[in-house]
Formats: sequence, C-alpha cells, structure tokens
Amino acid sequence: MTDFEDLLAYKKAFKLAMQIHEISKGFPMEERYSLTDQVRRSSRSVCVCLAEGYRKRKYPKHFVSKVTDSDMENAETKCWLQFALACKYIDQNEYDGLVVQSEEVGKILGFMINNPVRFS
Repeated sequence: MTDFEDLLAYKKAFKLAMQIHEISKGFPMEERYSLTDQVRRSSRSVCVCLAEGYRKRKYPKHFVSKVTDSDMENAETKCWLQFALACKYIDQNEYDGLVVQSEEVGKILGFMINNPVRFS
C-alpha cells in the first residue's frame, strides 16, 4: 500500500461522497446552508479523516482515533440522508443505495479500528 488513496475504505467513501454531491445538487435552495452543506461536509470528512489517520499509522492509538472520527462522520452522513428521505429530497431507492454503501464503509472502518497494526 502506497498511500491513503489505496485504502478500500477511502475508495468506497470517496465514491459515496461524490454520489451524495451529485444528488444534493437537486436539493432545494433553502437547504443550501443546512442539509446540503452538512451532508456534503460529513461525507467528505470520512475521506479526510482517513487520510489524516493514514499519515499517523505508525502510532496505532492516533490511527484508531482518526479512523473512529471517520466512522463518526459516516454515521452523521447516514443521519443526514435520513433527513433527505423524510423531506422527500431523495426517494427510497436512492436512500437505500446510499445507505448500503455507507454501511459497507462502516464495516471496513470497523475492521481498521479493530486491526490497526495491519495498517502500520
């Protein structure tokens, strides 16, 4: 592995963040500084926290802390998606597809948290 971009969690989280970015372009203008901004920020933060953690992978506790932050951002993203569904900004199929991807990312992050030495 040469860099954080090679991490499976990063690749899947980046793909999800980009899909959320595209879908959120259709959210109403009044959501620009609330739901739209928040779901974009949290989904991108999953990747950012992974990148930061990977740079500190020599220090397992710091690595786990940053990957845990990434997992927290992933959970926040899922919550914002629930609001988008409830507000009817996305349909059930879009929501289900995004949540499946989020859960996949979460499982990989969980593995990383439980096995930090494999990434040092």
